[in-house]
Amino acid sequence: MQHSEKNDVSTGSLPSQGVVIALRRVLFPLVRLMLAQGITYPYVAELLKGLFVEVTNEEFRMDAKIPTDSRVSLVSGVHRKDVKRLKQDIAAGTEIIPATVSLGTRLVSIWTNLPQYLDENNRPKPLSRFIREGGEISFEGLVGSVSSDIRSRVVLDEWLRLGIVYFDDQQRVCLNNEAFIPAKGFNEKAFYFGHNVHDHTAAAVHNLLGGGQPFFERSVHYDALSTGSVSLLAKRSKELGMQTLLAINKDAMELEKNDALDSGKLKQRMTLGIYFFSESVPPEETDVKGSTTEESV
Repeated sequence: MQHSEKNDVSTGSLPSQGVVIALRRVLFPLVRLMLAQGITYPYVAELLKGLFVEVTNEEFRMDAKIPTDSRVSLVSGVHRKDVKRLKQDIAAGTEIIPATVSLGTRLVSIWTNLPQYLDENNRPKPLSRFIREGGEISFEGLVGSVSSDIRSRVVLDEWLRLGIVYFDDQQRVCLNNEAFIPAKGFNEKAFYFGHNVHDHTAAAVHNLLGGGQPFFERSVHYDALSTGSVSLLAKRSKELGMQTLLAINKDAMELEKNDALDSGKLKQRMTLGIYFFSESVPPEETDVKGSTTEESV
């Protein structure tokens, strides 16, 4: 995305009060996470400096030219002496995806979608541990179908530790979650936190700035429900949400197979996310009856 001069923050215009209020609301749970992890303001301030430099360098270019350090400093507000250092830090940095995530997503996708791995209710079958016990439709066979470099025992031990799988009374391996959400692995959960919140926020920002065709981004919210009603809606949301995610995942697998045959096309990635949240509402706010939001615009 390249921004024209009229949208350049260097013009000195004051930020929208509505955006500032929204940013405080968005940042509140993030600050809570930071403090819970011992991340203090000075650390975040340095982190934000780097992000302001990175976004300015990539997204606020003029005529597709890489901005000079002086322009990055002007647009971002980061001191010029810091810009060069931060650019070098950014260039040296790489995103580290936990090994459990990169391999695990593929394994769970197969286990929850391919007919041979599903029972009569279209739920993931319990799998025998070894090929000698269950043939190719076994945990060893599943891992081998995706990677010949990693032994199934290594994956199984790690997944047991993370709570992704468990043994039934016949010592078969059972998938603990319908989607790949590690129960104990903090780094794995942190990866998905970054991925999911980034993509949701990126879609909302795109819609808010009017950057073209809006992404689908809607929600239903009510403010005067009892605890029992919220519990019922949470259960219903989980059921319908998982149906949607599994259906889209199945379609995406088939489309990916077909798209792989055409190596000349530019590839894209996509994310579909579903979430549910509830909290207590102060008495003076419970007169709101609820609404359904349209796309963020």
